[in-house]
Amino acid sequence: MTTSARPLVLLDVDGVLNPFHRPSSRFDRHECVVDGCMYQVLLDERHGAELRALAEDTGAELVWATTWEENANTEIGPRLGLPRLPVIKVTAGAGVADGPLFKTGPVAEYVRGRPFVWFDDELTSADWEYLTGHPDVGEFLLVEVDPRSGLSGCDIDRARDWLAAPRA
Repeated sequence: MTTSARPLVLLDVDGVLNPFHRPSSRFDRHECVVDGCMYQVLLDERHGAELRALAEDTGAELVWATTWEENANTEIGPRLGLPRLPVIKVTAGAGVADGPLFKTGPVAEYVRGRPFVWFDDELTSADWEYLTGHPDVGEFLLVEVDPRSGLSGCDIDRARDWLAAPRA
């Protein structure tokens, strides 16, 4: 397991960058077409600048960890002013009741010992247990974002503090 590589910041879209309800007028409504289907998303363009600053200030690499997969690079990132980001291939599907999120296995395989922060709205103790017990997972911070309001300044500050802390 290597921890010499840059830390990662893993980004979900729905519930994190696209909250379930419009929490404030800062969020603009956008229409996205994915595989011929129209979706409406609520995005706050300031999130892009905040995430870029988080990555630059901490030396972290931003990565999509969302069922939007590559569509996040074409439909979400440009609206937030984010560059093209690496994508963790996750398989959309139902998780096991009381088990880890369906994305947790692919995340564990992707990180390969690199420290990471994961912003998601569906994380539970089962995800923490799975990641803690996985041999290729090093240090991590799970940030459970409130899907009603989406990513907050407090969530970003928590990630910044954790990424800035010395690593073992």
